[in-house]
Amino acid sequence: MTSTLFSSNLSSTFFPTKNLHRIRIPATSIPGGFNIRARRSKIVAKSLNLPLLPFSMSEVLVPTESKTLHLYEARYLALLEESMKRKKNMFVHFILDPISISETATEASFAARYGCLVFIENVERLDVGALVSIRGAGRVKISRFLGADPYLSGEVRPIQDRVNYESSNELTSKISQLKESIKNLNSLEIKLKAPADSPLQTRLINSLNWAEDEPAVEFDESFLPSLQERLSFSALQPISGSTKSELSRLQQEKLKAMDMKDTIERLELSMGLIKENISSIAAKLAIQSLDIR
Repeated sequence: MTSTLFSSNLSSTFFPTKNLHRIRIPATSIPGGFNIRARRSKIVAKSLNLPLLPFSMSEVLVPTESKTLHLYEARYLALLEESMKRKKNMFVHFILDPISISETATEASFAARYGCLVFIENVERLDVGALVSIRGAGRVKISRFLGADPYLSGEVRPIQDRVNYESSNELTSKISQLKESIKNLNSLEIKLKAPADSPLQTRLINSLNWAEDEPAVEFDESFLPSLQERLSFSALQPISGSTKSELSRLQQEKLKAMDMKDTIERLELSMGLIKENISSIAAKLAIQSLDIR
């Protein structure tokens, strides 16, 4: 199935298969040609200058989430080499969102939203391009764009949750509940006979494990969310056999989670999603046991 990645002069397509996204983005000179605005953030912290890879609103990436990209255009292979050789295997996955397009407008206006700092976990070289496995680490704000040739680059700053020390006991309790629920859901999921093109049945547990272990890379610690914040994102993964409506619901929950600044609020959102997924998988297992197709 083909999906449009961008509109207007940034029109492009990618072709998803399972957890694979084929990226093709034309070499449009964005600075000077479009009005791109980064979201405001109250966070004042150190900044990093990193390559930026834009996606459509349907492709938001949250911390702890993994994704595999097929990069084959020259400018994105250059982004890959820059990230690996000079940026400690890091770049930024962000959403380029059209925010002001009218019949009388002479040019499109876009906002840079939902930036996620990512680590490159694995690269498989192909005859054409490379398969690149990435992992979301933490949310970032794009402060300003620095260039577009041969790829987008920008200055980014970390976005992290507010810390409320008075809620530490409640936070600990909700973290324990979430971890137990994720493990219960994963136990159910691996029993399900899912189609071959369904998401991997280990994505939930892999995200949980990654959240609990600090990444073994050298970078500014202000960009790595707290353990509690990382865990609050770990449940936001697709499960095997998800319907279109379930995937659409997950997308909306991911957008909400990225906007939240309160860890407990995000944990409650994640628990609600996990409970729904447990009910959905249990129902599918019941049908599977009856061999109803």
